[in-house]
Amino acid sequence: MIDLTIADDVATIVLDAPSKLNALDERALAELDAAYVEAEAAGVRALVLRGEGRAFCAGRDISGVDPRDDDVLGYLGGLVTPLLQRMSRFPAPTFAVAHGACLGVGLGLLIATDVVYVAESAKIGSPFAALGATLDSGGHALFLDRLGAHKTLDLIYTGRLMSGTEAVASGLFSRVFPDDEVVQATTDAAAAAARGATAAFLASKELIARIRDERLALWDAVGIENAAQAALCDTDDYREGFAAFQEKRRPEFRGR
Repeated sequence: MIDLTIADDVATIVLDAPSKLNALDERALAELDAAYVEAEAAGVRALVLRGEGRAFCAGRDISGVDPRDDDVLGYLGGLVTPLLQRMSRFPAPTFAVAHGACLGVGLGLLIATDVVYVAESAKIGSPFAALGATLDSGGHALFLDRLGAHKTLDLIYTGRLMSGTEAVASGLFSRVFPDDEVVQATTDAAAAAARGATAAFLASKELIARIRDERLALWDAVGIENAAQAALCDTDDYREGFAAFQEKRRPEFRGR
């Protein structure tokens, strides 16, 4: 169900269960986690996550779940949350293609990815009103931060799903593309990142995470930026970037 390929320093992970809209059960989550472990061990410099078929990921596969003995904490707390944390800490720029249904755990996979490019026809929101359940996998935090309390609760109470165009206009994700262009756009962006200054990208990734999670004040963030810039002075890519600028040529970064 989970396919991993690596080429030209880019890992591509594909959710490949289109008949069930790439919904994830416990086994699929374990396979996805293992794919990220393998990609990290390979030392890739960028990663792309996408889904086959009509949807990115419709969430948890509940086709065989009996709600009377469902181990919700085991699934969410024991499997989903550790996976999302691993994804968010991946030591290279990560990109995701959002198309069709991007719901529940599927939405969480997008939240844990650095950059999300969205198809115009994507469906994003909280479908749980019809299940007697609540939004999970980080959806509350994302929606509240970007949409505010009123719009968040409107989505939750009504079950209305936003299109990809609306989601990007609302500030949820990066950019929106026509459905037939979004995969190529994401692939191209990842390939460009893989040729970039990896250490500098990771410094920004860590800083953004700290500002978000620690709610850093402006001057605290500036102090961390200064320290990060000073540390980058010791990298080969920093020296190459300055040399290329001074010599009026394109830099050739090595990711170190």
